[in-house]
Amino acid sequence: MELLLIRHGLPRHVDNADGAPADPPLSEIGCVQADRMATWLQHEAIDHLYSSPMARAYQTAEPLSRAQGLGIEVQDGVAEFDRSASAYVPVEKLKEIDYERWQNLMKGELDVDFGAFAGTVIETLEKIVVAHPGKRVAVTCHGGVINVWAAHVIGFAPRMFFNPDYTSINRYQCARSGERSVITLNEAVHLREVQG
Repeated sequence: MELLLIRHGLPRHVDNADGAPADPPLSEIGCVQADRMATWLQHEAIDHLYSSPMARAYQTAEPLSRAQGLGIEVQDGVAEFDRSASAYVPVEKLKEIDYERWQNLMKGELDVDFGAFAGTVIETLEKIVVAHPGKRVAVTCHGGVINVWAAHVIGFAPRMFFNPDYTSINRYQCARSGERSVITLNEAVHLREVQG
């Protein structure tokens, strides 16, 4: 089966002073990115569509859902590691306003149990793979989720090792016999001329 992990579009910057979890929606640019991604994939038959429960991922799935005539199945196990954080700062903005924190993020130095997060992601995606032999399945999710699965497939310890573009498509071939391989990482041709 072919598994497509699609990063969400550019979200808004949210900082909740009351400490409530930030769950930002897509920005205007993020909505354009999601539309472009759905158009890019319109001629590929997708059999099932899953999404993280977080707003930015679910809203990214919506244009693809319409284009493919599919329902969106919410899958809690592909939520991002920062789901409980009270602030969400897009990575490029974080680099501008807090360079040290951005560096730590790029090194994978996170304020979460990354091992537990990675275990949940891998278990969830393996269940999706096993449930859909011979199919093409798309999952709208997050940069951390994509990094964990890519590391798992390549065969090294889960870590943040690259920054997927917004609405980038990351493709994997998953055999019934258990082999997993990378087809593409960070496929983003559809983002040409979109500022983000």
